[in-house]
Amino acid sequence: MSATVRVVPNAAKRASSLLRTIQYTHPPSCPCHSNPGYHQRTPPKLSQSLGGRRYATPSNANLKEYAFEMAASSIRFGAGVTQEVGMDLKNLGSQRVCVVTDKTVDQLDAMRQVREALTREGVNFKVFSDVRIEPKDSSIKEAIAWARPYNPDAFLAVGGGSVIDTAKLMNLYTSYPDADFLDFVNAPLGKGRPVDKPLKPLIAVPTTAGTGSETTGTAIFDLVSKKAKTGVAHRNLKPTLGICDPLNTRTMPSAVKAASGLDVLCHSLESWTAIPYTERTPRPTNPILRPAYQGANPISDVFSFHALKATVKYLPRSVKDPEDFEAQSEMLLAATLAGVGFGNAGVHLCHGMSYPISGQNPGYTHAGYEIPNPLIPHGVSVAVSAPAVFRFTAPSNPERHLLAAEAFGVDISNVKKESAGEVLAEALTKFLEDLGDQPKGLKALGFGSEHIDGLVEGTIPQARVLMLAPGLASELQAEKDQLRALFEDAMTH
Repeated sequence: MSATVRVVPNAAKRASSLLRTIQYTHPPSCPCHSNPGYHQRTPPKLSQSLGGRRYATPSNANLKEYAFEMAASSIRFGAGVTQEVGMDLKNLGSQRVCVVTDKTVDQLDAMRQVREALTREGVNFKVFSDVRIEPKDSSIKEAIAWARPYNPDAFLAVGGGSVIDTAKLMNLYTSYPDADFLDFVNAPLGKGRPVDKPLKPLIAVPTTAGTGSETTGTAIFDLVSKKAKTGVAHRNLKPTLGICDPLNTRTMPSAVKAASGLDVLCHSLESWTAIPYTERTPRPTNPILRPAYQGANPISDVFSFHALKATVKYLPRSVKDPEDFEAQSEMLLAATLAGVGFGNAGVHLCHGMSYPISGQNPGYTHAGYEIPNPLIPHGVSVAVSAPAVFRFTAPSNPERHLLAAEAFGVDISNVKKESAGEVLAEALTKFLEDLGDQPKGLKALGFGSEHIDGLVEGTIPQARVLMLAPGLASELQAEKDQLRALFEDAMTH
């Protein structure tokens, strides 16, 4: 009689299983969900909720959240799957496709494959290739103005996060032709109007391994008049399908791989350490008002922590060896998984502080980026404050911060809880140094003490993410004092 052999699934198969979990089922026996202490707070018992009006009704506006929702785009992952996009759009019955890209990607193999695939299936399309890297409100408005007269019935984004985010907003504002631009922009900079109807199909083909925008309902841009980054966030904004083809990330320069990967790193760490969903207030008065960023929850945790470990393992390899296809592929997978995690749990201080850092750039251009304008890449602007941030957030949940430090290879067996922040900060600092060519704090970007007040004022409007930051004060002056101390701590590391 032969013995049964157990085959261990590879990372891609495990990830596919996790994605199917979100799409189809969430068994009540999930070990994370069945552990009431997992988020330090036991969710309210059903019996407590039945004795009165304790669901999403107007009377609950000041209560803590009691539920979370999971939403993610359908994902197709595999080397060569870009060639299927023509069939996808034909299957959707699309007749007028708006292909969105930037001038660099427009010359690369990914766009060549897209053109061939659409032409082969007889799908009509026009290409908008004027996406600005790190979009501004002006470039978004130009893209919307280009799309409206064409009136596409589907969108196809081919590029990094800037391209995918621009396509999301083109889709949104062509579907709401009478809307004012600030109607959907996150409050308090905009009106925060919910997207109350389905948009046109959007297929996203990422060419960088970083933003995870192919899975999320978030689109980010610079609001120049306010000197701040903001955006639109709603589940209906998320792509219909993300086509994740590792062949498309081979052309990323080393500096772009590093910066994109640091975004994955912080997506993972911030969503892993965000406040538990049961601590977020207010409880929505209507399910449509439940935000995309909800706080850490048992499903997002699985994606976030897996992505963190994969990034620590594969990002240095992918940066140092462009021929390491396994590392490049695993980083694209990590970016997508982190997108599912943070797209539902949210990010907090690293991202909230990064928006004024990039928006108020004193003139820094990151090495390896051949562009005419000064630029602090998004991943760089996020990671530069990470040691200071996690030193600050650690007291909220030392166990989680220690587990994160362990993911970096730290032996935590004898580390005291009160040392969790310092240990994780040291691990992050070493990781950034070993990665190479990363600024060692805000001073290396050209910022000084005279810039701190402006950076604080640029962070305050990021309520969508700051509300998820553990340990951050709710009173305005106290919050400003804490942010000022964080920026001071982030000057050097």
